[in-house]
Amino acid sequence: MTTLRPHAAAAGVTADATRLIAFGDAFFPIVLTLLVIEIHKPDAAPGGLAQALAAAWASYAAFALAFVYVGVIWLNHHGLFRQVARVDRGLNGINLGILGTAALIPFPTGVLAEALQSGNTADQRAAVVLYGVFAALMSAAWAPIFPYLERHRERLAPAVPGGYFRAQRSRPWFGAAAYGLAIVAGTIGSPWLAVVIFLLIVLYHAWTSEGFGTWA
Repeated sequence: MTTLRPHAAAAGVTADATRLIAFGDAFFPIVLTLLVIEIHKPDAAPGGLAQALAAAWASYAAFALAFVYVGVIWLNHHGLFRQVARVDRGLNGINLGILGTAALIPFPTGVLAEALQSGNTADQRAAVVLYGVFAALMSAAWAPIFPYLERHRERLAPAVPGGYFRAQRSRPWFGAAAYGLAIVAGTIGSPWLAVVIFLLIVLYHAWTSEGFGTWA
């Protein structure tokens, strides 16, 4: 049984973190499923299915990007909360913001997939803006959690090194700024350039899941 410090109990510690991890592990597969069910079989005349499938490759690429993106979010979420021993109302509120913005990802993904398949540049640019805004919100939703956990170290597991969360503070803001850059690149340049930047941001979040540098 975990013994809480007096000031931690007074701050409203509510539950063991394993419940929050289990909730997240149940939540993210639902988001991934919502992404998949948005993929529809293309309409094709008899004998033209292969050509129709090939013509829809861009939409499949958009769904693959979003699938990997949500998967990386899930892995980051699971890894982060494994470092937390107890949660309180503040942490639950921040977590709901993260999950809420993650749940929105299937909508702009579907819009982007249809726009990439249509080949209409104006629609593609609008879809890039929509996806970039939603993804930037998703990234920014992580911003409060790192300083919060750094301030409330009594919530953390004993083995978490000092500075573990401080090393990750810049990641959400960098991601949000990069999505803003993708929006600009996609609206004044090529929408496909924005898609490439979206992919690089996903790789960035996967690569930096433990933050930068060493912990003090």
